[in-house]
Amino acid sequence: MPIRRFGGHRSLVSYSQTTKLSYGYKKMNSSRSGYRVFSANSTTACTELAKKITERLGVELGKSVVFQESNTETRVDVKESVRGQDIFIIQTIPRDVNTAIMELLVMAYALKTSCAKNIIGVIPYFPYSKQCKMRKRGSVVCKLLASMLAKAGLTHIITMDLHQKEIQGFFNFPVDNLRASPFLIQYIQEEIPDYRNAIIVAKSPSAAKRAQSYAERLRLGLAVMHGEDAHHSESDMADGRHSPPVSRTTTGHTGLELPLMMAKEKPPITVVGDVGGRIAIIIDDIIDDVEGFVAAAEILKERGAYKIYIMATHGLLSAEAPRLIEESAIDEVVVTNTVPHEVQKLQCPKIKTVDVSMILAEAIRRIHNGESMAYLFRNIAVDD
Repeated sequence: MPIRRFGGHRSLVSYSQTTKLSYGYKKMNSSRSGYRVFSANSTTACTELAKKITERLGVELGKSVVFQESNTETRVDVKESVRGQDIFIIQTIPRDVNTAIMELLVMAYALKTSCAKNIIGVIPYFPYSKQCKMRKRGSVVCKLLASMLAKAGLTHIITMDLHQKEIQGFFNFPVDNLRASPFLIQYIQEEIPDYRNAIIVAKSPSAAKRAQSYAERLRLGLAVMHGEDAHHSESDMADGRHSPPVSRTTTGHTGLELPLMMAKEKPPITVVGDVGGRIAIIIDDIIDDVEGFVAAAEILKERGAYKIYIMATHGLLSAEAPRLIEESAIDEVVVTNTVPHEVQKLQCPKIKTVDVSMILAEAIRRIHNGESMAYLFRNIAVDD
């Protein structure tokens, strides 16, 4: 009987020596095949982040066409084979949120029916994340969106700084909620002169934990703003202070008398903490309508702060945000590139951008190679 002899062999995958980059992350290693990266956006401005991620990975952006029909229906054509491969769909959310969601759903379903092995959505800013709680007779739209993504074929999601971490529980597949704080903290240390004389400010008590995390890492003081502006109250409809209505018609048993709940009444905005003669850095996750931030900046100026910065992960900057920022007491607004805002930057030079494509590319590489994601969450606490 012939004897088979097997000689020594080397791994087919050669891992070159990695090069250390800024923020502690490493240069991408894309020698392993079997994955593709697609962009689900039909607008050029929204593909910039996808191009930066693929450049870091050393791969080409997948060939596909995403466009709107004349009747505004979304059509997706995948121009290459994806059978048996890991597919990453990068979807940045422009102002037309609902169109972007349909583009993502249609592309995911197209890849699913093309026999892709795994379909991972890279959604840096997760839309409808503010609608994650039941309010009066509304609905938890974020849960609905999670179900739609699962039905379309997604098997994993990479996102960044969810508005509420509990949103991860809406999904029946893994969700990696990355953090932008290392990049924003480095910006503070490198780009804000005399940042040691700064104080971290939470615009509301609900943002205090996030602000406290920044303050502890930068070894700075913490101030919290409490109350509400008479012209801008997001919680007016959220907490149900006007429900039930004052007059109502009751039927049936009327002998039951429940204790009367007193209506909420918040005081005018006050600052808990000394900001006099300091640089005030307001920390938040989303900056959309900026009226609240403008009002907070005016209060901080009155309290003696001589410079005011706003740091946020997602810069939606809707409506008249650039004009209001330019005319306000705010010195600088720093956001990441999870949402395209090049037009707003042209309108307001106070808006600055921090690139987070590095951590998104590293997450893609690790997921495809089956490596642990723990490296990307070093020193990240539950409240961060």
